[in-house]
Amino acid sequence: MKQQPLTGITVLDLGQIYNGPYCGYLLAMAGARVIKVEPPGGEAMRGRADPPLSYPFMMLNGNKETVTLNLKSDAGREMLRNLARHADVLLENFAPGTLDRHGVGADALTAINPRLVYAAGTGFGRTGPHRDYRAMDITVQAMTGVMSVTGHDGEPPLKAGPALCDILGGVHLYAAITTALVRRERTGRGAVLDVAMQDAVFPSLTSALGAWYVSGGQSRRTGNHHHAWAVAPYNVYAAGDGHVAIICVRERHWLALLDAMGKPELADDPRFTDRATRALNMVATDAVVEAWTSTLSRVDVFEVCQQHQVPCAPVQSLADVLNDPHLLERGALAKVAHEHYGEVALPSTPLRFKDVDPPAVSLPRNAGADNLQVYGELLGLSADDVASLVDAGAI
Repeated sequence: MKQQPLTGITVLDLGQIYNGPYCGYLLAMAGARVIKVEPPGGEAMRGRADPPLSYPFMMLNGNKETVTLNLKSDAGREMLRNLARHADVLLENFAPGTLDRHGVGADALTAINPRLVYAAGTGFGRTGPHRDYRAMDITVQAMTGVMSVTGHDGEPPLKAGPALCDILGGVHLYAAITTALVRRERTGRGAVLDVAMQDAVFPSLTSALGAWYVSGGQSRRTGNHHHAWAVAPYNVYAAGDGHVAIICVRERHWLALLDAMGKPELADDPRFTDRATRALNMVATDAVVEAWTSTLSRVDVFEVCQQHQVPCAPVQSLADVLNDPHLLERGALAKVAHEHYGEVALPSTPLRFKDVDPPAVSLPRNAGADNLQVYGELLGLSADDVASLVDAGAI
């Protein structure tokens, strides 16, 4: 079996909720040894469900070893310092300064291990006037401007449904870590990394900002339409059993859609002669498209559009996605047996190498399941030592 790209890299994952854990999961799925460091009793995210292993926790924390460590205890902090001597990477997404106040922040740990890559994921960064603002996905969406361009004109701002900022922040944290590891190969030096969710999300506003500049600073929420109201059709249309998304960004797409709908004569209709004209007649354009889509199922619309090379997709439900044959065949989703939930679909890694298959997806281990193994191997502690630390509340 060929080695994974990050085989031999040891990561201490102090991540919590979504941001840090997703970064740690990507590292684990690339072959790194990821040791999840949790407080005694486990990360709070474990218990957001009954039975106490929430699906989000399962999604983001498989394929990791897990140890418990009480950073509020002197012994726990000293153990983290000693673990850092053996680590290539430490990642965390606490509020800025949290670990510094415990004496185990970036300066302290990189002084112990100059090759350590210390990676901090934050809402707004470790510097700047907003560094101490409490950050959750919705607050970062608000601060970043995402909510200002989501939803429909005349209605209140709307957050994106998924945890957009947390996950994009985690992806960029992964990119920063792997970049720092490449630099370390050249220089022998570790790094202190600062990856803010706000910074990571800003580039996603590219279309909205383009429309803002072109319009001279005017901004309206456009719902499912193009941010600049400049493309039609570009919308979500009712089908007989749900909805489909269709976009015709090029003239050939529109002409192909007319053929798909059996309406080639509309190519000569003065309301639809080019993209600009269709945008001016957006209501009429959408009406023509929906008059066709509403007579067919989502799958039928999708298949006909694909045959004519028209950009189109059915709006899939969560149930659809969890059983998507494309995702399953590619291995992007793995079906894993769970004692309480039955079979659950968990994501693999989106990072694919042609010559190396990603590791099989595994469920998270119980909090502290690897205390004996990790603390014995890395710190030389015996079973009696570990038991004493449990009794003392250090782990």
